[in-house]
Amino acid sequence: MREHGGNLDVAQQRFGGAGEDWIDLSTGINRVPYPLVDVEPRQWNALPSRSEIESLHAAARQAYATDAPIVAMGGAQAAIQLLPRLAPWGQACILAPTYNEYAAVLSVAGWDVSEVSDLAALAGADIAVVVNPNNPDGRRHDRNELLALLPRVGRLVIDESFADAVPDISLASEAGRPGLLILRSFGKFYGLAGLRLGFALGCEPDIVALAAMTGPWPVSGAAIAIGRRAMLDHDWAKATASRLEDDCVRLDAEARVQGWTLVGGTPLFRLYDVGDALAAQEKLARAQIWSRVFQQKPGWLRLGLPGSETEWSRLSAVLSV
Repeated sequence: MREHGGNLDVAQQRFGGAGEDWIDLSTGINRVPYPLVDVEPRQWNALPSRSEIESLHAAARQAYATDAPIVAMGGAQAAIQLLPRLAPWGQACILAPTYNEYAAVLSVAGWDVSEVSDLAALAGADIAVVVNPNNPDGRRHDRNELLALLPRVGRLVIDESFADAVPDISLASEAGRPGLLILRSFGKFYGLAGLRLGFALGCEPDIVALAAMTGPWPVSGAAIAIGRRAMLDHDWAKATASRLEDDCVRLDAEARVQGWTLVGGTPLFRLYDVGDALAAQEKLARAQIWSRVFQQKPGWLRLGLPGSETEWSRLSAVLSV
């Protein structure tokens, strides 16, 4: 297993406590999730029908403001696992630092993988990967600059797993263009990562190929029922985006008091230079608040946003010590 947030078992092994004692801020998952809805028994005990899957696709197209071909998958990670099979072996180029699964998955599949620090250096790659907004530093990229890469690469993969709260940066509306593949995560913004739901949007040949690889039942009946209802609830999405924006301001203010420097972030997480990230992580962990550190960046600490006022109070209390 590569280094990721959400590794609460590691926190418990080192610092004790039961899972319910911890506030897990090591991920970018919304801690005020979409309210769970009743799922009909048949959605647990019957195979999802094609019409049900298509109804989920229709809801996703509406949420992402696109009419492009789309396929539901078991999270954005499921699409990442299949990327090497979309094209013959070749050169993959990744805008880094970013989510570490891209380089790992492509390398294991035999691709020649390189990481670069600016968009222009992606030119010439058979697969070029950009996470927008980026994880972990929240770096954002201009739509036109990304589209300008299309004729210069074999396939441009844009990971928009953290774009739900900032929809203006999304290229989902352009996903029908040849060579452009957009990946979306449902679980992060809607706070239901355990549902394992995500989407790939792209030109028809790519989506047909991905659909064939995922098989006839790519997601569960429960994921269809919950995901469809959530993605059609535009009022909830708008209110949540607004709340997250306010909460970012609140968390950044707490960090400034500590002397931490904001490196970047998205509406679902913030990244700070804290000097000694391991020491800061341990301080929080002794109060059973888990955070994310990075081996290659010893000063970086990433925090998700607390959910309830109780969580905010616990975080403020430990930071004030």
